[in-house]
Amino acid sequence: MVRNLPDRAQRRTSPRRRLRRRGRDATPTITLSMHLSRRSLLRASTAAALLSATGRQSAAAGLVGRAKDELPTPALVVDLDQLEGNITRLASHAKSAGIALRPHAKTHKCAAIARLQMAAGALGVCVATLREAEAMAEGGVGGLLLTSEMVGGVKIRRLVELTRRRPDTMSVVDDPGHAAELSAAARAAGLTLNVLIDIDPGSRRTGIAPGEKAADLARRITALPGLRLRGIHCYSGSSAHVTGFEQRRAHSEKAMAPAIATFLELRREGLPMEILSGGSTGTYNIDPAFGAMTELQAGSYVFMDVDYRRIGGKSGAVYEDFAPSLAVIATVISRPERNRATIDAGLKAFATDRKFGPEPKDLAGATFSWGGDEHGILDLAKASREPRLGDRLEFIVPHCDPTVNLHDHIHALRGDRVEAVWPVARGYG
Repeated sequence: MVRNLPDRAQRRTSPRRRLRRRGRDATPTITLSMHLSRRSLLRASTAAALLSATGRQSAAAGLVGRAKDELPTPALVVDLDQLEGNITRLASHAKSAGIALRPHAKTHKCAAIARLQMAAGALGVCVATLREAEAMAEGGVGGLLLTSEMVGGVKIRRLVELTRRRPDTMSVVDDPGHAAELSAAARAAGLTLNVLIDIDPGSRRTGIAPGEKAADLARRITALPGLRLRGIHCYSGSSAHVTGFEQRRAHSEKAMAPAIATFLELRREGLPMEILSGGSTGTYNIDPAFGAMTELQAGSYVFMDVDYRRIGGKSGAVYEDFAPSLAVIATVISRPERNRATIDAGLKAFATDRKFGPEPKDLAGATFSWGGDEHGILDLAKASREPRLGDRLEFIVPHCDPTVNLHDHIHALRGDRVEAVWPVARGYG
């Protein structure tokens, strides 16, 4: 009698064979299995994240045309009429002052807003990170100036690829060794990297000292293959928030004078000095009078925030040259006491790098305090009215740049309707 023999697949996986192999190779099999499981898990989680991001974008697009009151809160919103007015106002000022405009997109991190700035006459935009730069390039925006040093192999490779796509991209350098690394990368890639010398205006953040040190760096750069020296970058962030217009003017003049002197001296020497880029929202109507600056890189003017409104302007104690177009909408979710209300926007909705919080737009006298990740507390003891449970309140943000970085989208409003939903290039990519 002939017995049915197991087929080949059965023989490979028979208990006896598995038992014989256990002592020899069971551990490697388990290890390989674990590696495969981890890989599968990573692939699955990556795919899930991409699907989630696509889903969020699709859901955001579905809000277009809806009423403002239908937005889930907390929601980052911009008033389009005020935004466009701010963009037009600075563009007109720059034109009348005879200075170019390359506004800083670190404020909005949004290619759609950058395109509005370009349409109003901007040369391009400044960016603080490669994530912002790549998003701008993908969104059809050129004339990019990276205002932070791109140091290290990963960042330099990304800068090279960005320049391959957008040959007019510029970055800053404050060190001869960094310049040499950029030169080597440019030669290896067969392209030219545009660079500006970053000069320290006294902030002690980045930048080489003005004068002979900067001049020596300029001469070294001009001798390096693959690099094209375009000029000088000098941003005095400490001048931007000096309270009082005349005090701010004096501060900016003192901070910028050494960089201006260096720029003019290098021009006389015959070095390529096309650009002197700097300035801020706080000094946009101060710096052009210095004569040598070729472009302004103001950024916060598109949105404004509590911080800028406190510095005062030519006309008074509140800085009102540009409208506060940006806001976070929050909902009153608890009224446990007559003089207290809790909203659904806290540390995750507003930047916390200032000593003050957001200010409600239409609730005079109310004061805000932090209530945790998801909550803000309103003291209503001196408020002009008592908000009810479920009321939606709009807040001017404390500091616009990092607040935008907390949100995935900006909801663009025309009146009380959502006209567009724009993605934010937040994080570092």
